[in-house]
Amino acid sequence: MKYLGIIPARGGSKGIIQKNLQPLGGRPLIAWTIDAANACRELDHVIVSTDCQQIADTARSFGADVPFMRPPELSTDTATSFDAVCHAVDNVFGYDAMVLLQPTSPLRSATDLSHAIQHFESSGASSLVSVCPASKHPNWMKTIDANGKLHAYQEQITATRRQDLKPVYALNGAIYISKIDAMRSSGSIVTDDAVAFVMPPDKSHDIDTEIDLKICEMLLRHQQSTDDRPHPLRPQH
Repeated sequence: MKYLGIIPARGGSKGIIQKNLQPLGGRPLIAWTIDAANACRELDHVIVSTDCQQIADTARSFGADVPFMRPPELSTDTATSFDAVCHAVDNVFGYDAMVLLQPTSPLRSATDLSHAIQHFESSGASSLVSVCPASKHPNWMKTIDANGKLHAYQEQITATRRQDLKPVYALNGAIYISKIDAMRSSGSIVTDDAVAFVMPPDKSHDIDTEIDLKICEMLLRHQQSTDDRPHPLRPQH
């Protein structure tokens, strides 16, 4: 199969202005995803889909291809990732599957991508989505009614100790893979037969706020020497 890596990076962002260009570990946020994608041997081509010229210029400077500018109607707060991906595969031909890599997940590595693609191929599924163990189990979640009373989220709690609860996972937003034909026919990046790719929490952090940036900065400074990505905060040999 031929894989197209797609990095979506629109200019508008509410939580952090120009989030995709914010400095992280001495480089723009988007550079971490570009580097991981370019170092993944299974990806045949890596492109950035953006409506922002500054992001386009930055992406090119870090080795990503920006073959088109995303139209304004696909760059609004209401536009979906599916819309952006369909636009990308409509403009870049010759690929069997696409790998969607959001720049807000800077801690995944090229090795993570390779393992995800290998798992996808061996599974026979039409799509794959990365997950991590949920930080809070839904059995401990509560709802509040109109009178302010607390109720269990789950109708029946079957265990009182965390270790007795069935493991649950949350989408971490780091990796989405889908066969292009299956994605088009289903109308979704995540198809009904999607398979999970489990990642550890320390690779799963998603940046949405300034605090998230600070946490990722700290995690980058404590990466193990076995990490396969170049690290500007650690001497290279």
